[in-house]
Amino acid sequence: MAVLISCTGKRQPVQQGDGTAIPFRYARLIHAEQHDGYKLVTVDNPWKPGTPLHRYILVSDGQTPPSTSEATIIRTPLRRSVIFTSVHAALVGELQAQQSVAGVADLKYMKVPYVRQGVASGRMADCGDGLSPLVEKIIDVQADAILLSPFENSGGYGRLEDIDIPIVECAEYMEQSPLARAEWMRFYGMLYGREALADSLFSVVEQHYSALQHLADSAAGHPTVVCDKMAGTVWYVPGGRSTIGQMLADAGADYPWAADAHSGSLQLPFETVLERAGHCQLWLLRYDSQQPLTLEALLAERDGYRMMKAVDAGQVYGCNVTTSMFYEETPFRPDLLLQDFIKILHPDIPNLPPLRYYHKIQHSTKVSQLSTQNYQSSIINNQFGRPHRSALCPQPLRRQHRHSGSRCA
Repeated sequence: MAVLISCTGKRQPVQQGDGTAIPFRYARLIHAEQHDGYKLVTVDNPWKPGTPLHRYILVSDGQTPPSTSEATIIRTPLRRSVIFTSVHAALVGELQAQQSVAGVADLKYMKVPYVRQGVASGRMADCGDGLSPLVEKIIDVQADAILLSPFENSGGYGRLEDIDIPIVECAEYMEQSPLARAEWMRFYGMLYGREALADSLFSVVEQHYSALQHLADSAAGHPTVVCDKMAGTVWYVPGGRSTIGQMLADAGADYPWAADAHSGSLQLPFETVLERAGHCQLWLLRYDSQQPLTLEALLAERDGYRMMKAVDAGQVYGCNVTTSMFYEETPFRPDLLLQDFIKILHPDIPNLPPLRYYHKIQHSTKVSQLSTQNYQSSIINNQFGRPHRSALCPQPLRRQHRHSGSRCA
């Protein structure tokens, strides 16, 4: 169980009497109750079932916090928060609370426009590396909360635990379904005084996701799909119960590992994937590059890729996680990723918007006809939108995308 302290550094009790439950329909790791003058929020420990990771008392300005039991006191709405993860920075922007961000960590991985502009103008502080933040800068900006992602056996948060600033442990990436993870936006709405907006946005996500699922259910056929590609000597394949695995099922895919019980990824040799999934009609992969991937470049990585049926059929789709907002958007907007999957799997379904994250991998002669600058700007400018990053990430991308809070198993 985490050490629970108040924003004054002292243990604060919380009334354990009757409160009105604030229901979460999908999320299983977070629970909230409305009490007289405050909210009690409990985050379960995903690595030790049955025990809390952290408890918070959210107290509005002008209200007096309770005086029994232990929890971390957070004054809401937050006005001077420091955010360690780009996915949460993107969400805060969508909740129209970007003025409440006073600093960020891991700036070099932050692609969120208001963050880049805020640091450049001096309005936001660059608080250094997320693994060894500049604690003095966090103190200097008079932060009222620090948002970061917890990890199993992390050894705690070092000096951050000693500076009397509440730590918000953003554990939604450990939820077991796309909508469960997305529903945590309601908690962040409570923190930033945007509760009604967050509830409304989640309703949009939920309804859009459900409508897309029904579209996929009505489609003819279940195309076979293989995901991602080799990372070093290992191919990281999404498990059947992973976020990607579940979304492929919701999109109507025939996924070779659909019956697998892992919620993370499987580490497999190339030969195993080729034997089990080489026949797949579609290949959806993620890659990390400043330039669009070409078929020639893909085949140069490993000649054995030529044996994949999808390569021969020209049905390889790539998501460039560097030039897209994949990791920033999809954790809280799984409907937009599901939309891409359905458009690729079922091209006969009419009236779906253009692909947002994935694009067909072309021969270099075709790619050279495109303006790389236009390609990148069109993706980056396609911001966290309404419908018209858990993402699993390959091993070499783990450090680069630790800011996303993605489940990188």
